[in-house]
Amino acid sequence: MPKYSFELKLQVVNDYLKGKGGYKFLAKQYRIKSSSQVKQWVKLYKEFGEEGLKRKRKNKTYPVQTKLDAIECYLTSELSYWEVSLLFKIENPSLIARWASEFRKDGINGLSGIPGRPSKMSKEKSRSSSKKPRPEELSKIKELEKQVRYLQIENAYLKELRRLRLKDTHKRTNGSQESSTASEDTSN
Repeated sequence: MPKYSFELKLQVVNDYLKGKGGYKFLAKQYRIKSSSQVKQWVKLYKEFGEEGLKRKRKNKTYPVQTKLDAIECYLTSELSYWEVSLLFKIENPSLIARWASEFRKDGINGLSGIPGRPSKMSKEKSRSSSKKPRPEELSKIKELEKQVRYLQIENAYLKELRRLRLKDTHKRTNGSQESSTASEDTSN
């Protein structure tokens, strides 16, 4: 994947904002791989200013609570990874996808070791260096995971029930409006 200079990104974004062309035109003019790249730069610029276009030399780490909040927002809303990343001021939307995947796989423990890039240490070394939980800790963890899963299912059920009730209420209000206008038409 080609790396583009900050100056080029800024020039392309400025040209777009000045109306000198659309995403496809500017991508072709500046020999950028895809128009979606130009679109992403424009969004980053609009949200974060020039800082959003600069290449980061150091990975930013996020607190576990921020990761959980972003995952919850993504799972409970119909927002895309990109929209959630803008909401939480996270410049890389793919981080949220990775956090969600780790959360599904390892629960909250999966989030604590992800600063933004996987560790270079091999999995065998990390497994051997970490202490193993005792059997009573494992059973407690499994019980808590079971409770969390139950609550997630219950939450999803209640949301769906609410959605169906709202849909039913909406149908009834539309139906009563139609029948009242029909009765007015016949009375004339």
